[in-house]
Amino acid sequence: MRIVYSDKYDLNLGDHVFPSVKYKLTKQRLLADAVARSEDFVQPEPATDEDVALVHHREYIRKLKEGKLSHVEILRLEIPYSPELVRAVWLAAGGSILAGRVALEDGVAVNLGGGFHHAFPDHGEGFCVLHDVAIAIRRLQKDGLVRRAMTVDTDVHDGNGTAAIFAGDDSVFTLSIHQENNYPYPKPPSSLDINMADGAEDEEYLAALDEGLDAALERFTPDVLFYLAGADPYREDQLGGLKISLDGLERRDRMVYEKARAKKIPVAVTLAGGYARHVNDTVRIHTSTVRLAKELAAQVRAGGPARAGGT
Repeated sequence: MRIVYSDKYDLNLGDHVFPSVKYKLTKQRLLADAVARSEDFVQPEPATDEDVALVHHREYIRKLKEGKLSHVEILRLEIPYSPELVRAVWLAAGGSILAGRVALEDGVAVNLGGGFHHAFPDHGEGFCVLHDVAIAIRRLQKDGLVRRAMTVDTDVHDGNGTAAIFAGDDSVFTLSIHQENNYPYPKPPSSLDINMADGAEDEEYLAALDEGLDAALERFTPDVLFYLAGADPYREDQLGGLKISLDGLERRDRMVYEKARAKKIPVAVTLAGGYARHVNDTVRIHTSTVRLAKELAAQVRAGGPARAGGT
């Protein structure tokens, strides 16, 4: 299975609750645990400005690239602005485009970065500068590789940027399962929102996700599924209020993969959020997500190629 990664994914945030070093640590853990080999990793190219403009306003793009964001706009990002940050998010967007293309070829692919679901066309917020998944979907659609796409967002925080970008677009179905009483406010409606109560545990969470996925896939048949596999529903996460165990998160990933596999839908995975008190827990969760994706890739190979995108 091909894994999209760049050492330049690190957002260079220093001592920050967002542990952007997790990307590098996850790669190291995948190699150490023999989940992946060096040759499995593929380097992305940065998204082009034209790719980014499929989603984001050109004035916002200009301000990002020229360092012209206002003080208020930077505060809204909740992360420090730097040229390294801009380089990283353009690379992450290119990585999600590449992961989408690889998923269409191989049935599954992982971008070790990305999942920045709070970015809007004209601004970023909540640690998210560019909406890499939306950019990837629009580029795949522009290239005629897919017509219809689905996002399955299991980050503990609602995917408000995703919902806003694709509102009223019948070609993209957005599913978000998240803690209701958590950032962001307000929450624009997704195609399907699963609002979990504070402190929800494994069985309640997994039953809700099972029902939601079945409902979504009954209503909508995508050519590709982008899975935002947030690590932050974990019970030890600093920014989450759900109580999902490590086993519960593994069962969550397996559920998403198995339902996609049953319908022969290619899956592109991004890692999204993760803020565990101990960064090694976040890395462990992300590593498990990739390991299970690799199992899905083996099943796809054994059963033949995944269904091609709509051309």
